[in-house]
Amino acid sequence: MSDLKKYIKKRCSEDKEFGETWQEGYEAFKVGVMLKQLRLETGLTQAALAEKLGTRKPAISRIENHAEDIRLSTLERFAKALGKELVVTIR
Repeated sequence: MSDLKKYIKKRCSEDKEFGETWQEGYEAFKVGVMLKQLRLETGLTQAALAEKLGTRKPAISRIENHAEDIRLSTLERFAKALGKELVVTIR
């Protein structure tokens, strides 16, 4: 078991609220990481992407670091600016 999984397991057992909400925060974190990776793969800086989207660099940073309340329309614009297509799957 990885150190992260051990930490999460221990924290969930010690903190009921954390145990009930950590997965939601983790999912948002993964979205932000994925968006950052896509941006880096295309060779764009946050500033260059912001320019393409008609926004400012701090907005891109917030999206990549705090994607918990990101709108679907924002994800679509982000993907399109990176030359990608947004695909949503419900399982």
